Amino acid sequence: MELNGLRVSRETQERLRHFAALFQKWAKAINLVAPSTLEDVWDRHIADSSQIFQIHPQPIRWVDLGSGGGFPGVITAIFLAELQEGWVHLVESNHKKAAFLRTALRETNARGGVHILRIEDAYPEIGECDAISARALADLDGLLGYSVPWMLGKENCRGFFHKGRDYLREIDKARGRWEFDLLEHKSAVEQESVILEISNLRRLV
Repeated sequence: MELNGLRVSRETQERLRHFAALFQKWAKAINLVAPSTLEDVWDRHIADSSQIFQIHPQPIRWVDLGSGGGFPGVITAIFLAELQEGWVHLVESNHKKAAFLRTALRETNARGGVHILRIEDAYPEIGECDAISARALADLDGLLGYSVPWMLGKENCRGFFHKGRDYLREIDKARGRWEFDLLEHKSAVEQESVILEISNLRRLV
């Protein structure tokens, strides 16, 4: 099996398939993603989320903000299971979604844990990390604000944020408040989408 041109082992493939089945089951009861995207879980969500690990495949300490339906946090945690190193801290304040995330991590033996907290309260519990991810949570300016405790003035922490076709406007807006180094990774799933890799975050105002 391949995802975005990356060969996926049989064990990881089985974990991803089990996650997809769990997701479909739970999504019938709670709102995990937009209903219009439920029929396209593999391409729209799993393949898209897997790009985070493909860009940065090291066994490191992640924080996934507003984890919701598990994208990209659970997918990253599933890939880390094959490495048997690294960890994903999933931050989700909604108790029903957090219950789903815990079930998904447990049943796929993924390398992650769930923190039922508001993002603003998460840093004291989680502590330092190497990378931050988020998908469909906020605009880039908002994401950088959420990421301040982990990223501000810290050279070794990077943010990886999925963005759609309006990403250039979001970058321009964010540069009104922040300085940062930026790499744009073109999406292999959505033609006009990108994953923005942010580092060396500094505050302007």
